[in-house]
Amino acid sequence: MSAPDFCKRMTETLDALVRRVDPDRWLAARFAGRRREDLSALYALNYELARVAETVSTPMLGEIRLAWWREGIAAGRREAHPVLAALSSLPGLEATLLEAMVEARAPDLEPAPFADEDALVAYIDATAGSLMAACARLLDPAAESAMVRGAARAWGWAGLGRSGPAWAAQGRRWTPLAWADADDADISAHVAHRVEAALDEAEEELRGLPVASFPAVAYATLARQYAHGSRPGELEKRVRLVAAVLRGRL
Repeated sequence: MSAPDFCKRMTETLDALVRRVDPDRWLAARFAGRRREDLSALYALNYELARVAETVSTPMLGEIRLAWWREGIAAGRREAHPVLAALSSLPGLEATLLEAMVEARAPDLEPAPFADEDALVAYIDATAGSLMAACARLLDPAAESAMVRGAARAWGWAGLGRSGPAWAAQGRRWTPLAWADADDADISAHVAHRVEAALDEAEEELRGLPVASFPAVAYATLARQYAHGSRPGELEKRVRLVAAVLRGRL
């Protein structure tokens, strides 16, 4: 197989992976034109990092795995993993943005990583925020992290609100220790409130975001529905994403 054919096959494989494991981001990336495959590479990295805690038996093994990703990114080891190969060919993306995504996953290895809500918000900024910022910068170098902070927080809060069973299955909890006495209804209501507040914040921030970068944040338009317990179907998702991209608003 020729080098161009191999690269094409690898790109198609990663895109298919993201479509399966991260369908909302995959859908939004369809609006990025020829850069959609580049976004898929970043979303595939996010998937690999997020699943580290699910695939190791001890925190130490998780730390070793994260270190492997960190070193692979820093050294540009294309041969070590298809995701690393795809990332190494992305134009103009600083390695520090990718390394920040790796560092952000350290709390995933702890049984109860968040002492309070400030720690939780810092985690959202470091995970959902770093990924969204990297994608926005990839689409337009003029995009800044502050422009996507609210959108990323809305998505991060909504995601955590849905992830309780997955964390519990690993013997872990995402809710802060300070929420020990809160019941599920109170937690759901608080998550919905934080999502609404983050979307309000995003409305002002996104006015400065370059138009080319909007596909990197468009999926956050679904955060409100998820936070309120709704599960939009494929057609509804597509309609909402089209509306968000056309308006440039969530």
